[in-house]
Amino acid sequence: MSWTRVFILSFITILLILTFSSLVESAAVQDISKPDDPKGAAQQVFIPESDASNFFRRRSRRSVRYYAERQAEQRLRISASERRREYNEEQRNKYENYVEEDRDEQTERSRETNEQLREFHYDGLYPRYHWFH
Repeated sequence: MSWTRVFILSFITILLILTFSSLVESAAVQDISKPDDPKGAAQQVFIPESDASNFFRRRSRRSVRYYAERQAEQRLRISASERRREYNEEQRNKYENYVEEDRDEQTERSRETNEQLREFHYDGLYPRYHWFH
């Protein structure tokens, strides 16, 4: 019962806030220092038609690109992919060198351990095994 009261009370509060906020259109304060001059405001916002058409002709998404622009973009893409390929190759070589060194160290440790065990268990009666050297 108490949850329904809380829900209804919050719903009514939100409804009142939305109702009063739709009545208020704007809270902007008019600048008193500048007189209302629609011509001056239009001059600040709008530019001459020739400048606007030149702007949109140069900046349009569908504007024709020049061959040199396409070539420059293609060169940038190729150089970026080349740098990425070289970086990946360098990282792969570093990793392969690390793995090879680690494997060599591990092999050397196991060889030394086996040799020490053979020395420890050798009783002098039989000839030593030389095929590991």
